[in-house]
Amino acid sequence: MNILDVTEDDWDSIHSINLKSVFFCSQAAARLMMTSGGGKIVNISSLGGLRPWTRHAPYCASKAGVIMLTKVLAKALAPEISVNSVAPGVIHFEDEMPPPIQQLVSVTPMRRPGTGDEIAEAVIGFLTASSFLTGQVLAVDGGLSLRA
Repeated sequence: MNILDVTEDDWDSIHSINLKSVFFCSQAAARLMMTSGGGKIVNISSLGGLRPWTRHAPYCASKAGVIMLTKVLAKALAPEISVNSVAPGVIHFEDEMPPPIQQLVSVTPMRRPGTGDEIAEAVIGFLTASSFLTGQVLAVDGGLSLRA
């Protein structure tokens, strides 16, 4: 979407889904974890939170917000709770890939989209890692973030 065509409703909807929900879910989880001695939170951000995609300004801003929120929560909830984020690249679940997705895959060093299982493995990695690992963002993107 052209940045000049984004409406306030577009902005609010995307931020409610991608950022507001992550904050309040993390808050609710943290309250429960504090009563049971701590825990781990893993947020899902996006490569769009690390790279500027001009046709997706509200999305990129919301996912960048998730990345910063992850870092703020990591500081605010330590030492009882560690907070990290997985930033997926192109993850495609359909049988057919539309041309824009095919183009992204063609410039991804691994030359394929990622899978939901690969994102789940990254989340499990954070959940099973040392609690000393906190405030980190892991791009699971087949190397797409290396693109110049």
